Amino acid sequence: MQIRYPIEITIKTYIEQRAWQQVELKQCPFHPDGGCGLSRHGTYPRKIPDDCLVARWYCPDQRETISLLPDFFASRLPGTLDEVEQAVNIADASSSQEEAAERVRPDIELPGGLRWLRRRIKYVREALTILAGLLVNECSPDLQSFHEKYNTDCVLTKMRDIAEEHLHALPRIVGFGPRSDGRYCHLSTSNN
Repeated sequence: MQIRYPIEITIKTYIEQRAWQQVELKQCPFHPDGGCGLSRHGTYPRKIPDDCLVARWYCPDQRETISLLPDFFASRLPGTLDEVEQAVNIADASSSQEEAAERVRPDIELPGGLRWLRRRIKYVREALTILAGLLVNECSPDLQSFHEKYNTDCVLTKMRDIAEEHLHALPRIVGFGPRSDGRYCHLSTSNN
């Protein structure tokens, strides 16, 4: 399980200060009254950037780990929310997704860059569509509308703060909703 770690420092400072060592989880999200034996359970590394860890705890009664994910990180996706937002903004400003993919992922071949970019576009649209409905804020589900409405350059990070009570149900990148059942859709093969 991931829960929000509201943090005001940058990712660079987080790494320099090794902030994951100082963070504390005050109470178990499963057992707020205590008594479950909640204990620190080390850390896990993020794929990007290197040398960056996330603090984790373990609830033996629930048999589940709990990690405190800093606000700047995307949930269940490598990198930061700002990096995701920048990629989607580049896609919106480009004449084609192919052009945008070549700009944001010049290190890989075009088909891989397109998949990488389209995945982020999809996640942002899903999250903003749900947030627009939850917040009833008269925004269309695009970064520019949310940017103008909330007067922020970091829309996705701001949405994590504004929609904190809904993070458990919101989809990946912004929210901490349940994992999907799988990567692929499995079609029934029964003969009817």
